[in-house]
Amino acid sequence: MNALESWLVNLTGETYLWIGELFLIVLTALLAGFILNRVLNRLQAKAAQSPTVWDDALLEACRAPAIWLIWILGINFALSIMAQRIDSPLQNYIDPLNSLAIIVLGVLFVNGFIRRAESNLLDPKYMKKPMDPTTVKAVSKLFRAAVVITAILVIMQFLGYSISGLLAFGGIGGIAVGFAAKDLLANFFGGLMIYLDRPFSVGDWVRSPDKEIEGVVEDVGWRLTRIRTFDKRPLYIPNAVFANISVENPSRMTNRRIYESVGIRYDDVACMTPIVDQVTAMLREHKEIDSDQVIIVNFDKFAPSSLDFFVYAYTNTTDWVKYHQVKQDVLLKVSEIIQANKAEIAFPTSTLHIAPPGLETASAK
Repeated sequence: MNALESWLVNLTGETYLWIGELFLIVLTALLAGFILNRVLNRLQAKAAQSPTVWDDALLEACRAPAIWLIWILGINFALSIMAQRIDSPLQNYIDPLNSLAIIVLGVLFVNGFIRRAESNLLDPKYMKKPMDPTTVKAVSKLFRAAVVITAILVIMQFLGYSISGLLAFGGIGGIAVGFAAKDLLANFFGGLMIYLDRPFSVGDWVRSPDKEIEGVVEDVGWRLTRIRTFDKRPLYIPNAVFANISVENPSRMTNRRIYESVGIRYDDVACMTPIVDQVTAMLREHKEIDSDQVIIVNFDKFAPSSLDFFVYAYTNTTDWVKYHQVKQDVLLKVSEIIQANKAEIAFPTSTLHIAPPGLETASAK
């Protein structure tokens, strides 16, 4: 630096030396940021070739804060030199500004790292078995909130505010806030209970027999849960509601049930036994029917216009669309079995008996 200063003095003179220093410092900071960005690009390209979750998150999170830190420190250093040369009171604020910038950029780095790690943990490209979205998002939100609150307290302490006094006031004011925001707190703890009990997760199909709630869970927040109905309407439900209602989660079904009643004509009563036996055998051999579950095919009742038997079985799939395809195939096979036994599926009929003319006259006398 001494040799550089001597060269600048010979070149520009003592008066303009500090201007050259400012230019050199700012230029160095800009070049350092540019070089760091290129280095991070190369490192990120290397990290993208590995399936590790954390290296991508770390590199992407540190890019912007690191570059901004170099630029801010460089500019503040240049401002410090300028303030000394012109004897400005601005130099008293340079070090606090640097410390404040480091705190803010540190918060941005940690929050960015948490957010990218959350995305990676839910991405099949990084995880063979992605983690539960509800758990990951809840923990991510909790960590980010803790980082921001801690940073605010540190900044306040750094600026000279008493944290102990603030915490004491918070203890007293917390009672009043609790009464004023009891619904908000109820929703917060409702969201916490959803996270702990896990009655449903993001992507599950849920419904409630107590409320007109049915759809796919899109997001579980600290106050609201967003559910997309099957006609694509969003439902925003306060989390406290789930503490007072029963919730069904069909997405966690192990099987889907086929339970249908089929009727044949009274004239085909002799065919009932072979039809029941053949339908039972068909269900046991069907590749989409779970033979480990209960399979029942039995003559059920004498209906007004038919002899009814019921079909009771469980499919291997729980997918709604595929279930209906399997059910359709089963019912068509039942129809084929009925036809193969020279029987017919019954439908409501009425029989009108007309008495012969002579019999009608006799009964009138």
